[in-house]
Amino acid sequence: MWQKPYGKTGKKISVIGFGAMRFANPENINANAEVVLHAYERGINYFDTAPEYCKDKSEEIVGAALRQMKPGTFYVSTKCMAAKGDELRASLERSLKRLGVDCIHFFHIWCLLKPGDLDARIAGGAVAAALKAKDEGLIEHLVTSSHLAGRELKRVLERGLFEGVTLGYSAINFPYREEAVKAAASLGLGLVTMNPLGGGLIPANAERFAFLRGRKDPSVVAAALRFNVSHPAVTSALVGFTTKAHVDQAVEAVEGFKPYDRARIARMRERILDSFEGLCTGCGYCLPCPEGVEIPKMMDAYNMRLLEGSDPKHVVNRLKWHWGIEAADAKACALCGECEDRCTQHLPIGERLKEIAGLAEAKPPKT
Repeated sequence: MWQKPYGKTGKKISVIGFGAMRFANPENINANAEVVLHAYERGINYFDTAPEYCKDKSEEIVGAALRQMKPGTFYVSTKCMAAKGDELRASLERSLKRLGVDCIHFFHIWCLLKPGDLDARIAGGAVAAALKAKDEGLIEHLVTSSHLAGRELKRVLERGLFEGVTLGYSAINFPYREEAVKAAASLGLGLVTMNPLGGGLIPANAERFAFLRGRKDPSVVAAALRFNVSHPAVTSALVGFTTKAHVDQAVEAVEGFKPYDRARIARMRERILDSFEGLCTGCGYCLPCPEGVEIPKMMDAYNMRLLEGSDPKHVVNRLKWHWGIEAADAKACALCGECEDRCTQHLPIGERLKEIAGLAEAKPPKT
């Protein structure tokens, strides 16, 4: 498996990482651990988990697999979103026990959704507790995981607290995070991408995203992963695996693959942007909104409506669980039209915001 250096840490990790957040039947610890071990045997050496993933079973599953791996041949990543130091410490100790390791290689200050979230983690003592654990040898590298927009996340990274970052980046939303990706590269940070397949949207809508494929790409999935890992700033792309066949498909997408050069990536980006046909690319030119509406996040959620169908839960859940905002926030739109004047895709933003606002009146979806 092709490996890249993770920032300045001296570690090299596989360009495909194991995202342990999509096990179909998490109660079956041993069966899922076999999928993790299969990935290890195929050359994947970076395993990303977290408390609460998969009905809070993910760390147990990964731990069952790690106990069968040779020490020193793998790296494990886990996370904590607590703001209070004592809560982070308790979560860390629980993770160490469940994973069966003495040290977390990459420990994330998790789920920074709003610009003030990092300050809250600092004020609450979580960051200090993590740094103390690092001094004790319980954490090797302190990193962060975030869904912030590129510009906002860039400011977080420039504060110098972290050695790496995990962020969402795919052929669907790459313009939205580009500033953070460039910042990570300039700061010498490791960069792991989550949702490189658009959270499953790309393989589920393969015909819709057929424009991603080049002549030598065996599938849309392969093209999406290659687009991701070809970026010089990207260390590894996390794929949420459920079966051994999924592992094989991702591994084979990068085996023997020569990364696209910058010119090829630029051409792919142009082709992607020209082919979206109504989907928001998250470029951010619609901002700022005079009423403070977070338009790119709203439009990203509306993409779910276009791709996944009319069920409003796709939009509402995307806003709530991915972005940390509510559909009701769209009600602030005054229909001034400034965003539509600036939109490079000429999308009916006001109309879509009105529709999203209407979803807030509906019965809350089951999660």
